[in-house]
Amino acid sequence: MVELPLWLVVLALILAAIAALERVLMPSARWFLRRRAERLVGRLNTHLSRPIRPFRLMARADRIVQLTYDREVVAAAMAHAAETGTPEPVVFQEVRKAAAEIVPGFSAIVYFSIATRLARWLSRALYTVRVGRVDAALSQIAPEATVVFVMNHRSNMDYVLVTWLVATRATLSYAVGEWARIWPLSAMIRAMGAFFVRRNSGDPLYRRVLARYVQTISAEGVTQAVFPEGGLSLNGQVGQAKLGLLSYILQGYEAGHRDIVFVPVGIAYDRVLEDNVLVEAARKGERKFRGSVWNGFGFALRMIRRKMQGRYTGFGMAAVSFGAPVSLADWLTRHEADAATLGAALMARVVEVVPVLPVPLVACALRAGARDRAALLAAVTDLSSQLSARGIPVELPEGGAEAAVSDALAQLLARRIVVELNGIQIAEGKADLLAFQAGAVEQHLHPSA
Repeated sequence: MVELPLWLVVLALILAAIAALERVLMPSARWFLRRRAERLVGRLNTHLSRPIRPFRLMARADRIVQLTYDREVVAAAMAHAAETGTPEPVVFQEVRKAAAEIVPGFSAIVYFSIATRLARWLSRALYTVRVGRVDAALSQIAPEATVVFVMNHRSNMDYVLVTWLVATRATLSYAVGEWARIWPLSAMIRAMGAFFVRRNSGDPLYRRVLARYVQTISAEGVTQAVFPEGGLSLNGQVGQAKLGLLSYILQGYEAGHRDIVFVPVGIAYDRVLEDNVLVEAARKGERKFRGSVWNGFGFALRMIRRKMQGRYTGFGMAAVSFGAPVSLADWLTRHEADAATLGAALMARVVEVVPVLPVPLVACALRAGARDRAALLAAVTDLSSQLSARGIPVELPEGGAEAAVSDALAQLLARRIVVELNGIQIAEGKADLLAFQAGAVEQHLHPSA
C-alpha cells in the first residue's frame, strides 16, 4: 500500500486533465475554429469589393519569421552589428522582438462577428452617422491595386467609425500608436489586423523592420488606413503629414508592380469626445494627454446614467467623405518620388473632403460676431452656400440651416460653451473650446492660416 496525501492526488488529476485537454480537445477545437474561419472568409470574399488577401490569413508566427529573415532586414541587422560592435545573435534577437511587436494577427471572426458589429452599435449610439461625398472614381480602382485610405485624425472614434463604414467593402489594417497597447484592448486590436508603431522612435534598426513590414503588406495588396498627421488634431484643423509610413510605401514601390492607390478620407464630428483633453494639450503646447482608461469609464457611466434618466440626446452628427483616388503609378509619371510632395498633395485632398457639420458652422459664426439666433441663421446660411460653391461637402440635418442652428446651439448651451443672456455669449474660459469646434470650417475659409 502506498498512501498519498489528498492534495497530491487532486494536483495529479488536474495535471492529467490539462494534458488531456491539450492533447485531445485543443487540436479538435483549433481545427473546428480554423474550418469555420475558412468558410467565413470564403463567404466574405464573394461580397467584399477588396477580398481578404492570402497574406493576412497566414499564421502570425510565420509572418514574424518571414519579416525577421527578410533579405533587407538581415542586411540591415548585419550592418548594425558591424557598426555598433554588437554580437550578431544579440542584434537578431532585437530584430525578432521588433517583428513580434509589429506583426499583427488577423481573425475574420473577431473582425466581422465582434468588432464591426460593436463599432456599428457604438457609432450609432453616440452619433447620427452620415456618409457624405463618395467620389465616383472609387468604383474604378483596379481589383489588384493596394488601397491606402489617407485620413485626418479628429478622435479615437475615427477607428471605430471608418471600420464599420467600409466593412462591406474591405478589411482595414491600421497603424496604431502605443496608446492601444493596453490589455485586453491590445489583443482585440491585434486580432483585427492592426499593427503597433512606436511613435518617434529613433532606433534605426526598428525603423528598418517597420519599413519592411509596411512595404511587404503594400506589395501583398493589404488594404490599409493611415493617419499621416501622426496624432489627434489639437485645433480642429487638418495638420501636415508626417512622412514616416508614406515614405516607406514610396520607397518600396516598384514601377510595373502592383499599383498603390491612395483614397483621401475626411472625418468630422459635431462633438469630438476628447475635445477638452485636446484643447488643454494645445494650451500647454505639449502632446501629453491627461485622459486615462478610468476617465473613459467615468464618461461612459455618466452617459449611461443620462440615458436611463431620459436626458441623453447623443453628440450630434458624425460624417465621413471619400475623395477622388490618387494612383501612385500615375502620380510618379508627373512628379519625382518625393515623400514630402506626395504627403502635402494627399493632405490637401483630405482637407477638401472633410465634411462641414452644424456645430462647427455655428461655432464659426459665433466667433465671427453673430450674437442672436437670427444672425446665426443668416451666417450659417451664407457659410453653407460659400462652402458648397467651393465643392466642400456640407452636411445639414433635415430642416436645413434653421434646424442646424437649433441643434448646434442646443449642444453648445448644454455644454455651457455659450450662454444665452442678453443675446448669445461665449462662456468665460470656453473661447479655446469654441475655436476648436470652429477649426474645420475656418480652415476652409482661411486655408493659409
